[in-house]
Amino acid sequence: MDEKEKAGWPWLLSSAAICGLATLGGVWVERTSTTPEIATGLYAAAYLAGGWEAAIETYGKLRRMRLDIHFLMLAVAAGAAMIGAWWEGAALLFLFSLSGALEAMAMARTEREIRSLFRDAPKQALVVDENGSTREVAVADLEAGTTIRVLPGEQFPADGRITKGESAADESTLTGESVAVEKAPGDTVFGGTLNTWGVIEAEVTRAPGDSAQARIIQLIREAQASKAPSQRFTDRFGTTYTVGILGFSLAMFLYWHFIAGAPAFLDHGERSAFYRAMTLLVVCSPCALVISIPSAILAGIAAGARRGILFRGGVALENLATVQRLAVDKTGTLTKGELELLGGETSPPGREDELLAIAAALSGNSTHPLSRAIAKEALQRGLPQAGAVTNFESLAGQGLKASIGGNPASQGRRAMFTDDAWLSALPDPEPGLTEVLVKAGDLKGRLLLRDAPRTEAAPLIRLLAEEGIRVTMLTGDRPESAQLVARELGLEDFRAGLHPEDKVAAIKEWRAKGEVVAMAGDGVNDAPSLAAADISIGMGLRGSDAVLEQADVVLTQDKLERIVDALHLSRRCRAIIRQNLAISLGVVVLLAIAALGSWIPLPLGVLGHEGSTVIVVLNSLRLLFRNSG
Repeated sequence: MDEKEKAGWPWLLSSAAICGLATLGGVWVERTSTTPEIATGLYAAAYLAGGWEAAIETYGKLRRMRLDIHFLMLAVAAGAAMIGAWWEGAALLFLFSLSGALEAMAMARTEREIRSLFRDAPKQALVVDENGSTREVAVADLEAGTTIRVLPGEQFPADGRITKGESAADESTLTGESVAVEKAPGDTVFGGTLNTWGVIEAEVTRAPGDSAQARIIQLIREAQASKAPSQRFTDRFGTTYTVGILGFSLAMFLYWHFIAGAPAFLDHGERSAFYRAMTLLVVCSPCALVISIPSAILAGIAAGARRGILFRGGVALENLATVQRLAVDKTGTLTKGELELLGGETSPPGREDELLAIAAALSGNSTHPLSRAIAKEALQRGLPQAGAVTNFESLAGQGLKASIGGNPASQGRRAMFTDDAWLSALPDPEPGLTEVLVKAGDLKGRLLLRDAPRTEAAPLIRLLAEEGIRVTMLTGDRPESAQLVARELGLEDFRAGLHPEDKVAAIKEWRAKGEVVAMAGDGVNDAPSLAAADISIGMGLRGSDAVLEQADVVLTQDKLERIVDALHLSRRCRAIIRQNLAISLGVVVLLAIAALGSWIPLPLGVLGHEGSTVIVVLNSLRLLFRNSG
């Protein structure tokens, strides 16, 4: 079903209604009037209203030398008219057009669920000039590095990093999270999300066309266009199946007429060989079977997107349910991925804020994660600038040096301060903590930072264990740090000190043993592992572009429990697909047996055939109506 059909479902439904009313009118006139021409005219109107869409579809397919179920329906309707069974043919077209309209309406509902995730993007943005004045420019003209001002109640026009002001952002359009997220200097904001109450200034980090919102919309569109394994199964029911059913119906017509002795066309009652063949043709048409899987896949993709779970197509949606082992990166996945300042020690004591301000001044010229964490903490505390930074120098593998307000300052690892006696009294940090040493004149000290485990990580591991899924942490961190995190999370299986190629080797090892492996990660170094796994799960908004492009499943909401939600949605989708296949195949088999035995009339065959189509579509839509936390 193409986009035009999905958008035009009201017209399709109106045509089906006209077909139904004309059919009822024809039946009433035929039974109460002595002028059959009026009834025939009403039936002809019903044929036109109910068959025009199928005729257009069939014409397009015939030009490409293809046949499908639309051709079968038109053939049966035409055959019914040939033997004078006008009302049966009209009833067939009514039910066929009605089921098509309902299908289009269901698919339009799926599309609407996806479109509702994103409000209309802003067209204009306020750019802040160097002198502090603002001017309005087109959002499309924004570039990385531009400073913008966003007022309360407005959407952020592009992805950015807050430089001034505090507020909260409604990110439900991207993540599915209804609670607004507090925002302060140093925090990231995403284009298309809503600034709820404060005036914010932010530095644009991505052009609007590369924003998280734009990439997510593209991911959803790609997912809708892809096909799941089960869907490829139903693709076999195309021209070959249609030709086969036509041939089988013709063979049965010949059998009923020449061997069983049934009249051919003279008697259009149920004893007619042609009537029986038309009934067989209807009930063997695979309408419900063809729509059973795509409807479930599209509904599942839409349901996931509404919950902050993006499946890159039907393959990912189906296969996630089969996972036996989950390999998880530590940094940014099991942990928050952002270093947090736990505290500081100074000599002389009591000058922690001054030490942090000096470290922030040095860190402002570096992109290292430690530097970013220090600068963000200083911004959030509102500390005054320590002074102008000159003669900045970055020493690879050691740290940073510069002059601040004309005085020398440095920060980094212990290797930078080997000649300083004060270090001898400073014990090594505890496992899992990272120290940054700072020295500026008579002020010396260190800052202690840590990438803390996510609060939801331990419950996730327990829940996955209950689901029968083994969880293994793969990390390049030191064994001591990895063991500390594993102990806090209650994780028994972990491998530490791994390079990217070591992670890939571990995943290949498990797969070679027959396990279905999923990998969850968020960094560039995770991309090879994600590619090696059967199913890859990326923390999309926090993660790198490489992860977003590689992952089969992207969790836009930065919550690990969405992995379990994705797993449950995948399992429900697979269950609905199996139900749909059982319904559609079961109805075809039962109706075909009844038609071969001449036990059902054409109207009942039409009702059973089209009824099963409506049932599988409605069954698929259950994925949209179930709430998820």
